[in-house]
Amino acid sequence: MKEEQRLLLLHSSSLFSPPQGVKLSYGTAGFRADASILKSTVHRVGILAALRSLKTQSVVGLMITASHNKVTDNGVKIVDPSGGMLTQEWEPFADQLANAQTPEAFLSLITEFIEKEKIPLDGVQTAEILLGRDTRPSGESLLEAAKQGISSILGAIALDLGILTTPQLHWMVRARNKGIKATEPAYFEQISSSFRCLVDLIPNETKSSKMDNTVVVDGADGVGGEKLEVLKSMLTSLVIEVRNTGKGGGLLNDGVGADYVQKEKVVPRGFCSNDVGLRCASLDGDADRLVYFSVPTNSSRKIDLVDGDKILSLFALFIKEQLSILTKEGTEEVNNNSHARLGVIQTAYANGASTDYLKQSGLEVIFTPTGVKHLHEKAAQFDIGIYFEANGHGTILFSESWLSWLEARNNELSFASEGSEQQKAALRLLSVSKLINQAVGDALSCLLLVEVILQHKGWSIHKWNELYQDLPSRQLKVKVVDRTAVATTNAETVAISPPGIQEAIDAETAKYPKGRSFIRPSGTEDVIRVYAEASTQEAADSLASSVAKIVDRFLGFSSSQQ
Repeated sequence: MKEEQRLLLLHSSSLFSPPQGVKLSYGTAGFRADASILKSTVHRVGILAALRSLKTQSVVGLMITASHNKVTDNGVKIVDPSGGMLTQEWEPFADQLANAQTPEAFLSLITEFIEKEKIPLDGVQTAEILLGRDTRPSGESLLEAAKQGISSILGAIALDLGILTTPQLHWMVRARNKGIKATEPAYFEQISSSFRCLVDLIPNETKSSKMDNTVVVDGADGVGGEKLEVLKSMLTSLVIEVRNTGKGGGLLNDGVGADYVQKEKVVPRGFCSNDVGLRCASLDGDADRLVYFSVPTNSSRKIDLVDGDKILSLFALFIKEQLSILTKEGTEEVNNNSHARLGVIQTAYANGASTDYLKQSGLEVIFTPTGVKHLHEKAAQFDIGIYFEANGHGTILFSESWLSWLEARNNELSFASEGSEQQKAALRLLSVSKLINQAVGDALSCLLLVEVILQHKGWSIHKWNELYQDLPSRQLKVKVVDRTAVATTNAETVAISPPGIQEAIDAETAKYPKGRSFIRPSGTEDVIRVYAEASTQEAADSLASSVAKIVDRFLGFSSSQQ
């Protein structure tokens, strides 16, 4: 490392003192904490982002957000060149950097790491980092800390893109590295034009049905509401009414947003009994989650929730339907590539009724451990992979090779049979691949895809919600001495240690009709999470309670004193 570079890093890190008595850990959401203690961490993540850009010789992103957390929290995370999350191999180093207590210890870590990773820190190579933040008041000063971190690496340039949704920044990083125009207007243009193309391809018989084309959206008083106001002016045949836009003095994520709606199953602030029967949706604080709901009666705040599992089912049905039209054998031979391998990816937290429904619909369902990283990785192994969590985070991935085949097939069909059902199916699938954000779950693009599929099918939110009925479920947490005593397999559905615990859970679960239960250790605290579902809410509650007692017997504080 050049002396100039060494001094620059020492000086820069001496300006930001790390928080005392707090150990930060980089997870799926990056670093998150109370915004007041994050300046040093964000500064160091700026340096980390510059190193990542130098290592990969690509553009990377840095996003300042705490998603669905309360407004006084904030966070920071790196977007890898693919538009996905920071590679897991770099997470331990991120932890070490954030927690280094002195500038000297910090510099020593960097020196060791750049040697190990062979990162060219000579000032000759350039690094480029795209910066974004959500609407939190703390975002501006944290962004400045990130810029100072980036500028302490010779040859690193920070490009401040201002206030963005998290998925917009992911999309822009992916686009930049693919050589596509990576601006906010380009993002809006791509998803709105793809939406318009899908609207134009709606069958005439459905077009003539008088379906309500209005959706009322809770913007969580965050960045999503703000961006939706821009997007809605670019759309035809869809009326979007945005509430909780952040402009009316409402607090971000306070009684609003997808996380609140999905967990509490009540109407968000700004919705009331007058909204009975309307199709409503809710974004989370940084617009990477989406859930739908309707207000069933005007006597309570309860809602009929349409969660990520139902969004997944809608997307999977539509894609499967288009694939089957595309691959209908005509007079000509269609090669094997047309039979795309379509995979639906879920975690053990997906409602059992949704999994049964998807399997009965002839879809291939694969389970992974909990976490977007696992879901995204598995979805990428299919020609078309669809994943969603019940919380409303998910997307659709199309393999490059299958999309190349589809482009070629569409060209053949437009030449041989323009306007045929097969060609329309090819065009629809191509439009979906451009509308959906393939980098990460994106509430804005998913909202448009849900809306156009409902129009295509002529379905109300009620008809959609009737695809299947969720099994009642209950989640509990049990405090334990050591969460690492539990090890799981089969996508976290089976506990292999401590010995005997799974047999005890199985024996209890067998007592309940449609019973299913599993346990898994928390990633952050000494608790074991319990999930249970059964045919009635009472049964699900009882099963969860019984399994929690089993966990306590094997692992709780009382067990350690025996």
